[in-house]
Amino acid sequence: MSLIPIKILLVEDDELFRLGLCVRLQQEPGLEIVAEAEDGETAIELVKQIPLDVVLLDVGLPGIGGIEACRQIKHQNPLLPILVFTSHSQKHLITRLIEAGAQGYCLKGIAAEKLVLALRSVVAGASWWDATATQEIRSSLSYELSQPKPENITKPSNPLTQREQEILSLLATGKTNQEIAHELYIAPGTVRVHIHAILQKLEVSDRTQAVVIALQKRLINTSF
Repeated sequence: MSLIPIKILLVEDDELFRLGLCVRLQQEPGLEIVAEAEDGETAIELVKQIPLDVVLLDVGLPGIGGIEACRQIKHQNPLLPILVFTSHSQKHLITRLIEAGAQGYCLKGIAAEKLVLALRSVVAGASWWDATATQEIRSSLSYELSQPKPENITKPSNPLTQREQEILSLLATGKTNQEIAHELYIAPGTVRVHIHAILQKLEVSDRTQAVVIALQKRLINTSF
């Protein structure tokens, strides 16, 4: 039985790199580069015109740049996953990408097999953050949580139930649904229901964004 190919929009301004990446990904069964763009503006237009499963997006693009392109693409198509693939790893870039709606981040130089796995993961609804991105997220959030908060600011009400807070705290430590189910003595399906409710309440599209928002708003407490 043949696989339904994953339709990819490749956004990369380096022509030679884009060509090489295109050739490599087309060798993988079930992956298809259906469109290419050299800048964010073109990518935004292509998303409007072509049915896609995922966008593989460079950050260092001419024009509006990759982060703004990511933001606009997610605004017009919130369910379309975006995997960022770039050589940049500056401080706070990861947080900005999460806020823009990216589902994952890989540094150029990653093994082709891992890039393929990352693409398949974000299409399946998961997030994919490499070790560099994960460390940056943790460092940024740990710093923010360590800063004193003005006492005259009213603590925001917590929309999450106690069980949802427990599950989100475990998500923040990197545990899978199965591991959370085992630790809390509940069914994996129940974990999925709770996670869906968490995403709805926090108005985010994946668990990584939920953890970031919850920590920023101090809805959960965890240590990295």
